[in-house]
Amino acid sequence: MKFHVLTLFPQMIMDGLNTSITGRAIKSGVLSVNAVDIRDYTHDKHLKVDDYPYGGGAGMVMQPGPVVECYEDIVTKGTKPRVVYMTPQGETFSQAKAKELASEEELVILCGHYEGIDERALEEIVTDYISIGDYVLTGGELAAMVVIDSISRLVPGVLNNDVSAETESFSDGLLEYPQYTRPVEFRGKRVPDVLLSGNHAKIDEWRHERSLERTLKFRPDLYEEYMKEHGQEEEKRLLKKQRKLERAKRREQREKKRQS
Repeated sequence: MKFHVLTLFPQMIMDGLNTSITGRAIKSGVLSVNAVDIRDYTHDKHLKVDDYPYGGGAGMVMQPGPVVECYEDIVTKGTKPRVVYMTPQGETFSQAKAKELASEEELVILCGHYEGIDERALEEIVTDYISIGDYVLTGGELAAMVVIDSISRLVPGVLNNDVSAETESFSDGLLEYPQYTRPVEFRGKRVPDVLLSGNHAKIDEWRHERSLERTLKFRPDLYEEYMKEHGQEEEKRLLKKQRKLERAKRREQREKKRQS
């Protein structure tokens, strides 16, 4: 997958993404990240890309010319990739949006700065307005890296274990279950016995129940949405589990009678 990032600080983008998992994916060629300096497209000898806003107000606004010319230069003729503008006014970024964007072969991410970008440039090239939360940053670069990192994890070949992307938080509408590793006991706390049992059906059931509990505790909004869609399935699952426990209890009682 190819990312183009239009920014005033290309080095910031590359320094952040050329490490860890995304760095390995870029090095192997699974990902391509092209951070382009918008200043290279200004016609001002001082490389100025901003000016005072018409109508007055605090701060400066990025001019439309350098932004649009930068976009037109990096996009291959005949193609029209989606352009994501990082802005607190946009749609809140989610795992569902990450999956949607991960299906694209090429994506342009536009980073604003100062008080934003001239509206005419946005109208000319932007297709998606995305926010990573209800707060304001000094620029779009950090937000762009968050979005790229999240999308990249869903691109085949980026993660060593592609299954992990399917089982983590939000992948099925629930938060992820607790994780454990060695040692078996740490400061008096043991790894749950079920995880040591080797019974994968029971392990899957335990993990699902812990995901439900954790989602209800920390994100009741997500739990409510999940139950709207899967409530009947959960009721059937619980009923099946209850009947199974009752049968096991009856078997245990019969065994005790035989022994007595």
